Amino acid sequence: MRRRYAKPAYEVFLNWVNESLPRSLPKSGIGKALGYAANHLPRLRHYLEDGRIEIDNNQIENKIRPLALGRKNYLFAGSRKGAERAAMMYSFLATCKEHDVNPREWLKDVLLRINDHPINRIHELLPGEWKKNRTGQKGE
Repeated sequence: MRRRYAKPAYEVFLNWVNESLPRSLPKSGIGKALGYAANHLPRLRHYLEDGRIEIDNNQIENKIRPLALGRKNYLFAGSRKGAERAAMMYSFLATCKEHDVNPREWLKDVLLRINDHPINRIHELLPGEWKKNRTGQKGE
């Protein structure tokens, strides 16, 4: 599909950009847009050549959006330590979401167990491992 439909459209657009760029004023709106396209379109060729590559990065953008929003909130965390703790909680909650773990259940269980849990096995309390262990215990 990419070779049949996307590649011809890409080639037509790339040729138009390369032909139009020299005829436009570099600081005009269209000149800036054409310059941007001329600089970035060659990288898009990878998308045409490798079916594993997505055309956009929306999946990762959506996953890091809460972190970007959180960054603004860290300014008002009260202290550096407060901001670090908030960032850590964002990370834990995002990991819960990634592993389809109920963050409330995970946090409640981990807080009840963490004092008695061996430090050399602390990774078992991270959401992904926690889910595997819980699933095994429930026989699901």
